[in-house]
Amino acid sequence: MSIKNSLEKSTKQVIVSKIIDYLDKNPGENANKIFSAIKLLTKNKSSLSQIEFVENYYNNDAAKHKFIQDILENTDPKCLKKFFTNFFSNAIWYASPKRQEYMDNEDTKIPFVMLLSPSMRCPLHCKGCYASSFSKEDDIPPEEVDRIIGEARDLGIYYIIILGGEPFFNDYLLDIYKKYDDIMFTPFTSGLLINEEIADKLKECGNVIPMLSVEGFEDDTDSRRGKGTYKKVMKAMELLHDRGILFGVSSAVTRTNINTVLSDEFTDMLIEKGSKMSWYFLFMPVNGDDEDFKMMLTAEQRDYLGKRCREIRAAKPYFTLDFFNDAPYVGGCIAGKYYFHINSHEDVEPCIFSHFSTMNLKGNHLIDAFRNPFFKKLRSMQPYNKNMLRPCMMIDNTNVIINVCKEVGAKPDDLGAEKMLHDEEFHKKITKSALEFAPYAEKTWEETFGKKGNDNFAKG
Repeated sequence: MSIKNSLEKSTKQVIVSKIIDYLDKNPGENANKIFSAIKLLTKNKSSLSQIEFVENYYNNDAAKHKFIQDILENTDPKCLKKFFTNFFSNAIWYASPKRQEYMDNEDTKIPFVMLLSPSMRCPLHCKGCYASSFSKEDDIPPEEVDRIIGEARDLGIYYIIILGGEPFFNDYLLDIYKKYDDIMFTPFTSGLLINEEIADKLKECGNVIPMLSVEGFEDDTDSRRGKGTYKKVMKAMELLHDRGILFGVSSAVTRTNINTVLSDEFTDMLIEKGSKMSWYFLFMPVNGDDEDFKMMLTAEQRDYLGKRCREIRAAKPYFTLDFFNDAPYVGGCIAGKYYFHINSHEDVEPCIFSHFSTMNLKGNHLIDAFRNPFFKKLRSMQPYNKNMLRPCMMIDNTNVIINVCKEVGAKPDDLGAEKMLHDEEFHKKITKSALEFAPYAEKTWEETFGKKGNDNFAKG
């Protein structure tokens, strides 16, 4: 290590230690000192402007001030410190140069976050869940999960989302979270298996931020996820909130529940329960049948989802994220560039909704998936549309995935993906949906975004 790099590392360690000290002692009172210290650590101009943007909101926006103060004052101290050290210090500051080296030396992009599905086993059978098309018999062996996570960390990936199936079916994952205590983990869960014992262990780990699946109030949640599910997930929220564990909510937005999940009443209930964010996902036509398409949002509803998400985010002490309508902020599609997915067969996929692969990790190393032409081809084409409100290579630009798979030899690894490539009727329906959304996207792209997205992120 050069003298310059050694000095920079030592300086970073001093600043990180100071921030940890602030988090230990009255973090709510030290918020501005924490912002100042964070800015000292941030060299990237784009990241620095984002931090200054948040700091300005904290000091001048009552809702954001309340939101940040709530996190600082009511989060368990260990969970708060792990969130800072693992997500900000490790994933962003420490690992960014590590990931950048691969880009500079060999034009290989190491994504920021890994999505991993160790198992597809789940106690629920929700309509439209992509997990239903995978075998429930095949789990990734625990030692293989351990290997994959270890390789990811070595490459500079310190944020890992655990999917499935139901992550809490796999008890050994709690040991994984504890072993890799410098990584931030986010399991997306039904909440059904979270009890007093599990909640205590999550608090002990400190580096786990669960996302609980809720589709609205009791009727909407139980109609899709099964009778009694709503009450159980509410109980899970109470267990997490009582222990000061950071958590959020994931909602699949359909034609029937959109008004509920975007309502003030529902959002205020989640805030009261202790949730810190809601992540909205469009309902995707997994099987391609008529019922699937009837549950998809209309073009007008999809546009409204984005507008309402931005309204809630601006007005309430709460963070909302719309996976598709927030695409301009991250330069359009991020699949295979900033994030990727490994399914329970160990196929490496560009996206949780895009079940196509050229690489299986059985007997192979993770770095080889990023060196593969598939991800490199996708990155070279992004954004797929000048209008970043139409980011997707499947539901917005419906020929992209077909053409790319043909060029690089990517194969579908579930029934929905098979239909996406080879079922003409399915392709007609999804293309019709894309064309219907286009005029709404164009209007909002001009009026709200001024036809401008995050070009730096788009370039990868």
